[in-house]
Amino acid sequence: MDPAKILVADDQLDILQALRLLLVDAGHEADLVSSVGDVIDRMGAQRYDLLLMDLNYTRDTTSGREGLELLEKVRTQDPALPVVVMTGWGSIETAVEAMRRGARSFVQKPWDDTTLVDVVNREVAEGQAARRRDARFARDHEEARQIQRALLPSVMPVLNGCQIAARWTPAAGIGGDCYDVLRFSDTRVALSIADVVGKGLPAALLMSNLQAAVRAFASAAAEPHEVCGSVNRLLCRNIASGKFVTFCNAVVDLDAGVISYANAGHNPPILVRADGRIDQLATTGLVLGVSSDWTYTTGTATFGPGDRLICYTDGMTEARSAADEEFGEDRLADLALRTPAGSAEALVDALNAAVIA
Repeated sequence: MDPAKILVADDQLDILQALRLLLVDAGHEADLVSSVGDVIDRMGAQRYDLLLMDLNYTRDTTSGREGLELLEKVRTQDPALPVVVMTGWGSIETAVEAMRRGARSFVQKPWDDTTLVDVVNREVAEGQAARRRDARFARDHEEARQIQRALLPSVMPVLNGCQIAARWTPAAGIGGDCYDVLRFSDTRVALSIADVVGKGLPAALLMSNLQAAVRAFASAAAEPHEVCGSVNRLLCRNIASGKFVTFCNAVVDLDAGVISYANAGHNPPILVRADGRIDQLATTGLVLGVSSDWTYTTGTATFGPGDRLICYTDGMTEARSAADEEFGEDRLADLALRTPAGSAEALVDALNAAVIA
């Protein structure tokens, strides 16, 4: 085990000095503090491997209230820090409450040197191992996020008479939301958007399979319902039980002024008309991955100059404020109407800023 940096908190100087000698003799470093405020200040200045703390300070000597309140602050400041509390024989109930609030172990006063060192060594070793696991997980998670982002279009295609902009901000770093844009000609493009049920790495892996399938089946000659059917049959052979994908595939034909689409249970993209009307690309079939023989249909919507199509996932509309107020589809549509037409990038920025706010 690596030498540990231990923060020791107690309001009695003789106890602090005795603990320092014991911990240093066990091969550790010990910083000593005698107040609740000093604990928070020291933790803000550097990282420790363990906090060894008394539950009683200057406010009183028996209830442990200051120690319990301090423990909550410590957990907020560093949730991974192992905490060992010290208590007298008459305060076992307080020690139990401290364990409920996040302490890892407790040691009774007066302590047995061997027992205390054993407890400290055990908690330090487990804490250091947990931090190493967390660091590896964080690195792997970031690499997965970068790989997932690289699977999405890096540059939007240039079309005659149409602008396209997109934003991808997964709430958990990686997840199952994705989109794609396939250019067939100067005036014809296919858009797709999907949301894999679930979060984290499993959803991200399924998302990558979905993207590969869409790009394989979404040819210039394929109708949206054919793309949905082909992708659905492939997913049904490979998806785990209880999982599914919401998906919408739309082909925008600028010459004809028509959007052809198939919506497999996804949030209906909204078509914001230049005259202020709102239309939706409503559901035309079941979510993907549930029924391999489901027959999808293609719907159509006409559009004209100044109309704007907004595709989104429920990460936008289900975002909640501090007051637990949902962003919602009505707010999305209203904001789109109030955002001046002319720039797809400006519209994306406005919607993204509103959700964050």
